[in-house]
Amino acid sequence: MLNTMKNSLLERFVQRMDFDSYEDLYANFSVTIPPTFNFAYDVVDELAKEKPDEPALVWCDENGGEASLTYAEISALSSQAAHTFTKAGIHKGSPVMLILKRRFEYWPILLGLHKIGAIAIPATHLLTAKDIVYRCKAADIEGIVCVDEDVMLHVDEAEARLKAEGGNTLHYKAFSRSVHRTDGTLPRSKEHWVDFKAASQREPLEFKRPPNASTIDDIMLLYFTSGTTGMPKMVQHNFAYPLGHIVTAKYWQQVQEGGLHLTVADTGWAKAAWGKIYGQWLCGSAVFVYDYDKFVPCEMLEVITKHKVTTFCAPPTIYRFFIKEDLSKYNFSFMKNCSVAGEPLNPEIYEQWLKGTGLKLRECYGQTELTVTLCTYPWMKPKPGSMGKPAPGYDIDLIRDDGCSCAMGEEGQIIVRTDKRRPIGMFEGYYRDAELTANVWHNGIYYTGDMAWRDEDGYYWFVGRADDVIKSSGYRIGPFEVESALMEHRAVLECAITGVPDPDRGAVVKATIVLSKGYAPSDALKLELQNHVKKTTAPYKYPRIIEFVEELPKTISGKIRRVQIRGEG
Repeated sequence: MLNTMKNSLLERFVQRMDFDSYEDLYANFSVTIPPTFNFAYDVVDELAKEKPDEPALVWCDENGGEASLTYAEISALSSQAAHTFTKAGIHKGSPVMLILKRRFEYWPILLGLHKIGAIAIPATHLLTAKDIVYRCKAADIEGIVCVDEDVMLHVDEAEARLKAEGGNTLHYKAFSRSVHRTDGTLPRSKEHWVDFKAASQREPLEFKRPPNASTIDDIMLLYFTSGTTGMPKMVQHNFAYPLGHIVTAKYWQQVQEGGLHLTVADTGWAKAAWGKIYGQWLCGSAVFVYDYDKFVPCEMLEVITKHKVTTFCAPPTIYRFFIKEDLSKYNFSFMKNCSVAGEPLNPEIYEQWLKGTGLKLRECYGQTELTVTLCTYPWMKPKPGSMGKPAPGYDIDLIRDDGCSCAMGEEGQIIVRTDKRRPIGMFEGYYRDAELTANVWHNGIYYTGDMAWRDEDGYYWFVGRADDVIKSSGYRIGPFEVESALMEHRAVLECAITGVPDPDRGAVVKATIVLSKGYAPSDALKLELQNHVKKTTAPYKYPRIIEFVEELPKTISGKIRRVQIRGEG
């Protein structure tokens, strides 16, 4: 049942929260956006005043470590972080990359950047030095805050490359957790790094809101997201973005006032913004964080049970492993709702999860560029495999190649019409790339690049990416990045990356390769190429399947026909 408890904070932004049906929600939901809205001040600091001792963040790791932070503590830590950044020369508009995994330090550090109006760039710890160099150049990153020594080594290597190329060097480098020796000193190679925790502990617990801290039009977040025709794009979100996730948390995840919500996501991915901070705190739910390096299904189920998580969100891959466990061993009576996104849901997973827990899985569709766009809402009967219906504020349609709307059952590209209204939380465009923005968003229409069809009840069903992005275990992998890595190896003459369906991961990466002269196919070469990709780009992108061919199928203009490689045409 939908949570209808009063939320005085949320009432400042939402005129009406209780609805009788999906149709009522879609027609009548609206949000008021103050022109100087800043989540850190107007939500977190306000929550610290209204309920200072209530838990905001409950954290544990796979080694038994636990921590709980109240709203008052989060507010104070974020103020200390803001002071620390300000003293270091980080200011409004400064791009700062955060590589903090699922460590609890991420939340106050992110909020500290929000308070000074800086641009936060969350990033995965899986980035290589090459990835970091590209991002530093693309966004003119001024500072990086890291989580551990392994990441610091990649950052140092990246900075050395930047210096060698005569480019901009990093103004500020900090680590969030101690890498000191037992005698209290830093390793020599880390003496030029700042101990963020030590530095921030010396700062005041309050940070006075500057008169020009931010407006809703200022850039708050940049996310690098994979594409198929170039290097990762920089998705730009403004300070109004958090309010777009009220729908995400309240009407899709159905978080509970005073509850505990867990979204399985690394803080480097946009999914963390969907499920680990903004909408959840706006709707009165604490955020639960399980910090792990290796996913072990039974251990995650035990953690969920122990901490009595009330709402849960994860990609289908997680549920795929869960249903292989003996679910009768776990008590799910405290859990109120389960949601799923990231890739299409297999009906068998839905049925087995429902049988084992009594909980229906509610699907959703969105992009890094958007918020919840299509969703199975509380009033709707879930149809396993369907993304649901359009979110309030989103004018959605399916169009054919000729631009005409699709008929029922006809496949077409999902578009968002923005000529009459623009959804709250929709991206501002691709940072520093007006041409790329115009390619996907013009004449009042945003083209998602995703294909779907619509049934007789108005439910949407995902078909696939128009541009071949591979979704594996919840990750989006752009073929161009993997192809670029492979092409650096001397044995590779040409290559094409495609996705192959996989029962556990949704899809796995396949490389179809034409070898250079002097090289012959072998298992040893396959392994060498796989290891090369792991070292050159993020390890999760490596091709699990490699096929050697004499030539790649191409169009008359020389473009590779991936559709033919996949056996679809």
